[in-house]
Amino acid sequence: MNLLDKINQEQVKADRDTFNVGDTVRVHTRVVEGEKERVQIFAGVVIARRHSKINATFTVRRISYGEGVERVFPIHSPRIARIEVEREGAPRRAKLNYLRGRTGRDALLVREKKKPVAVTAADKKAKKEKVAAGKKAKKSAADLIAEAT
Repeated sequence: MNLLDKINQEQVKADRDTFNVGDTVRVHTRVVEGEKERVQIFAGVVIARRHSKINATFTVRRISYGEGVERVFPIHSPRIARIEVEREGAPRRAKLNYLRGRTGRDALLVREKKKPVAVTAADKKAKKEKVAAGKKAKKSAADLIAEAT
């Protein structure tokens, strides 16, 4: 491993790889104004990721006062305090450039990722009992109608 690889390896932040294209994120950036430092939040949809390792960047797009605003962030920058994922998306493309042509709420919508639901044995048993009770109720209603005629 040469000297450049060692320096790059030290700069890579492990916790920054928790989001994908299509996710709605809040990027907390450190802003220095004079002698004071504060955190500024930029929230929007990740429309692209580029490069790899230390050179990796991502583009976040949001609508501000009716205008689309995009900002490119280096993933491993020391100016980024943290990246929060608000909502996970499930896009069908690697780059969401088609969002640039949309306006209003359509510009923010990316299909949401479906969360898998854990089904326990007790849930399966309760469902079977519910179905059986429903069939029993239908039979008894049919019997009542047959008896009435």
